[in-house]
Amino acid sequence: MTKQEFASRLQNACAAVTAAEQELTEIDSRFGDADHGLTMSKIAKAVSAAAGESEGGIQAMLDDAAMAVLNGGSAVPLWNTWLDGLQEEAPEGNEIDTAGIQAIFAKALKALSDMSGAKVGDKTMMDALIPASQAIAAYSGSDEAGLFDAAAQAALQGAEASKQFVSKFGRAKSYGEQTIGTPDAGAASMAYFFQGLARP
Repeated sequence: MTKQEFASRLQNACAAVTAAEQELTEIDSRFGDADHGLTMSKIAKAVSAAAGESEGGIQAMLDDAAMAVLNGGSAVPLWNTWLDGLQEEAPEGNEIDTAGIQAIFAKALKALSDMSGAKVGDKTMMDALIPASQAIAAYSGSDEAGLFDAAAQAALQGAEASKQFVSKFGRAKSYGEQTIGTPDAGAASMAYFFQGLARP
């Protein structure tokens, strides 16, 4: 996969998140601050612009994306850490193979897991990100299209499963079992990101 193809997938991922802004706001309004849609839209637009404007290789592009999200909002440190993790293992050049993609997503998951401490079942963005990352790690094919399709399906299933969980982080934590039945907004936005990432 070339840098340009990767940039295109990142921009499609960001477009999917931006398009879901109202839905994410509605989900977050039930037990959160009702700002997740706006925050994620800002993050998505910043990442999309960075992907389109970066002049270096893949690592430079991901580094630019990580830096671009530092503009306020509760999700920002999490996304910055994740994107920064992606760039740490990324090649400096303009091409990345399937094994390289697996390596950068594994590094990014570890970076974010170390920072957040959240696991599947805690009703956070990790409910979508961990299954997606595991699907990427387990992928045995040779083309990135199949890899991203598998990740997108896993992220979507993870976000859907978050409806069954009780919130253990953030403002929603205080609502306890009332949060059952509502998906986590962070998991939903991450699922949308992976849906878009699956579009070349």
